[in-house]
Amino acid sequence: MKLATLNDGTKDGQLIIVSKDLKTFVKAQDVVTTMQNAMDNWDSVKTLLEDISIELNAGKLKSNTFDATLVHSPFPRSFQWADGSAYVNHVHLVRKARGAEMPESFWTDPLMYQGGSDDFYPPMSPILLPNESWGIDMEGEIAIVTGEVKMGTSSEDALSKIRLIMLVNDVSLRNLIPNELAKGFGFFQSKPSTAFSPVAVTPDELGPIWQGGKVNQVLEVDLNGEPLGRVNAGIDMTFNFGELISHACKSRNLGAGTIIGSGTVSNRDKNGGPGKSIKDGGLGYSCIAEIRMVETILEGKPKTPFMKFGDTTRIEMKDKQNNSIFGKIEQQVKKA
Repeated sequence: MKLATLNDGTKDGQLIIVSKDLKTFVKAQDVVTTMQNAMDNWDSVKTLLEDISIELNAGKLKSNTFDATLVHSPFPRSFQWADGSAYVNHVHLVRKARGAEMPESFWTDPLMYQGGSDDFYPPMSPILLPNESWGIDMEGEIAIVTGEVKMGTSSEDALSKIRLIMLVNDVSLRNLIPNELAKGFGFFQSKPSTAFSPVAVTPDELGPIWQGGKVNQVLEVDLNGEPLGRVNAGIDMTFNFGELISHACKSRNLGAGTIIGSGTVSNRDKNGGPGKSIKDGGLGYSCIAEIRMVETILEGKPKTPFMKFGDTTRIEMKDKQNNSIFGKIEQQVKKA
């Protein structure tokens, strides 16, 4: 089942059910009004929504044409957005880029920060920022949405709490990060609004792609219309989503609708190295920071600039038949 949030002029939008081919939709107002309402009442509304989805995909319902420019992120705002760093290769490279050593514990204990969840970008909206010298970077990620999760839930049991899966552009301001982290309180100004894919899908929608708490498929990330990354989200994921959820709920309950991100999807090179660019025969990168780090290793300094006003990025995932699964996040950096 594929769900989205129509931008109807209200802060939380209107829940819609989208066809598998992302071509049509129907409103879910007779069952539930918003995505958060659906999460709060999932056990009672899931089957009703699935029945509508089946009829929509069978062509039995009068529907509207789906247009990703008319939707919010699936959650225009959320009670909680926590982003992890499940791909430790990315953590290692980025920390090395700013001269910070990575503790060995990072391989066994996930990193996670509390992101701003009161104002998410729509998936096709511009990235609005006042200063391009802040080191604007995209980060291609996967995110899951949970139902209610009790404190202390195990990683195995946590997998059953996953309700939806989305793609993410977790925008980072790289030049603000070092000074901010040096204060010892974590990210804040360096992590502006986040964008999510036009649609969120239930795990069963992914079929065999969803295995072991991971999305085992290639994530496509473009910069200015050129491929930056074609990395596989199921490879080199040190912590699966069950483990991330269990980490998040160690000392607290998680409310329905909690969003947890994977962190930047990152693959090592086949020889165990940090990864190669696509033009050099590798899988590329899901953010600019990684390619800059590799350039520093190979050439002594980075040469790829961070995003400037007018630059664009696309983040998308396709199935084995080359059909878009979540729709695409497509954004342009613009001056606020």
